[in-house]
Parts: sequence; C-alpha cells; structure tokens
Amino acid sequence: MTARDRPPVLDGSGAVYQQIRRAVARPILRGEWMPGSRIPSEHEMMEMFGASRMTVNKALSSLADEGLIVRRRRLGSFVAHRTPERAVMEIWDIGAEVTRTGQVYAHELLERRGLRADTRTAELFGVGAGAPVLDLTVRHLADGVPIQIERRLVSLEAAPEAEHADFAAVPPGRWLLDHVAWTDAEHLIRAVNADAATAGLLEIEERAACLLVERRTWSDRMPITWVELLNPGTTRQLVGRFSPRG
Repeated sequence: MTARDRPPVLDGSGAVYQQIRRAVARPILRGEWMPGSRIPSEHEMMEMFGASRMTVNKALSSLADEGLIVRRRRLGSFVAHRTPERAVMEIWDIGAEVTRTGQVYAHELLERRGLRADTRTAELFGVGAGAPVLDLTVRHLADGVPIQIERRLVSLEAAPEAEHADFAAVPPGRWLLDHVAWTDAEHLIRAVNADAATAGLLEIEERAACLLVERRTWSDRMPITWVELLNPGTTRQLVGRFSPRG
C-alpha cells in the first residue's frame, strides 16, 4: 500500500508540521508503507496538505531524525529499512522512548485483576502457589497508533503498594522502575504471529509477524514481575552489544 492508494490526512491537532509528521508516520508504523517505498515528494505534500514548503520540510526532517524515513537528494524520501532499536538487556521505559522520538505517548489500561497464583502462574512466574498477584493488560500508543501490548503479572509480596497504584495514570513498567529495586533480569525474545485478539488490539492483520519480549525480574531472588511485551514486527528491532571479558 502506498500514499497514492490511501493518502494521509491531518488530524487537526497541534502545529501543522506535527500533524504532517503524524500523518506520514502512522502508515509507516502500521506497516502499510513498506521499507524502501517512496513517500510523496515535498511538492506533492504541499498540495496534499495545503502547507508551505518550509512546514513540509520541517515535518520530513523530524521523520528522518527519528529514523522512519531516508531523504535522498534529487530522488525523494523513502521509508527507512532500519527500524527503531533497543538494547536487548536494557529495562526501558517505553513512554520515555516514544517521547524522545518527538511522538505523543499514551497508554490504556485494558484489564486489571487481583488473583491468587494457580499452578501454571506459580511455575511461570516463580512465586508460590496461592501467592497474591496482580494481573495487568496495557496497550501503549505513539501518536495514537498502537505499538505494544503489555501483559504483566506483579507479585504483591514483592511490591505490595502495587495493589493500590493508579496504573491508568502511570503505566506499570514506569511505576515499577520508580518504586521497586530489581537486582536480576531475564529476557526471552522470539518471533510470533498475532492471534485474532492481539491483531485487533494492535490494529494489524491476524497472523502478522510480531516481536515478543518475555521478561522476568527479581529482587534478591524474590520474583517481582513477569511480563510479555508484544510489538508489531515492522516497528521494533532489538540489538545487543557485547565485549569479551579478560
């Protein structure tokens, strides 16, 4: 799909250059505009949005700085092949990550349940059977586009204050980083295909490729949280840099 199949539209919120940036970023983040495909030229966008060349150029410069597009002199602008990267072993705050790119971050608390760990949860999470656990599902968005589904279990033995925390105001990951000190973490990273429920939440096609990061954290061997972070495969890439130890 290209801009000529479905031209981007402005959302009417904020400065015009920001609206243009969001309008172009949205189909890229959703995977509708494929890597390497040419996006509308400056002149085409000036006509499309009724904007000045300076305004369009400012929007495109912002998209290039974010790594979403590549600008080539006399050839035009193209969807970048390299997607945003994160360090494999970093415990990151997705809200801060999105904000750093100049996008507007938001999250939605989709489900919150208090429960007692059954056998499967106890084995998965490392807590004792019957231990109090908070079960959370959160959707994260950048400029209104869903970019991650978070499915998280929090041990109320390790983090008792979480029982009354307002996760509709502060996302669970950010709250845990601020309130609970962790000493160890484990990541499992794999590719999966979106089931119907996940595809609906991420606004992608069913069976679309996704990147899943499964993480466990501990505080002096006490389990704190288990979480699955599910991202559309077209929008995420994880990298790790290592050095030998002498």
